[in-house]
Amino acid sequence: MNGIKYAVFTDKSIRLLGKNQYTFNVESGSTRTEIKHWVELFFDVKVIAMNSHRLPVKSRRVRPIMGHTMHYRRMIITLQPGYSIPPLRKKRT
Repeated sequence: MNGIKYAVFTDKSIRLLGKNQYTFNVESGSTRTEIKHWVELFFDVKVIAMNSHRLPVKSRRVRPIMGHTMHYRRMIITLQPGYSIPPLRKKRT
C-alpha cells in the first residue's frame, strides 16, 4: 500500500493538529476509500471525515523542454476524538 507519500507540516497543518486533523500528500490515482482503509489499518485509528484537493501544477524547464511537476493530492483526515497518530521519525543513515 503505497498510496500515501508523506505527511505535510505547514503552518495550517500544524494548526489543524489541535482539531485532530492530519494532512498527507497522496498519489493522485488512489481513491478516498483506499486511503481511509489504509490509514485505519496502518495507524489503528477511526477516520470520520476526509477532505481532499489537488495542488496546482508547477512548470519546470529543462533547457528547451518545458514540463511540469508530478501530480498529487493533499488529504486532510479527521479522526474520532480519543484517537491520534503518533509522530513519524525519519531513519538516520
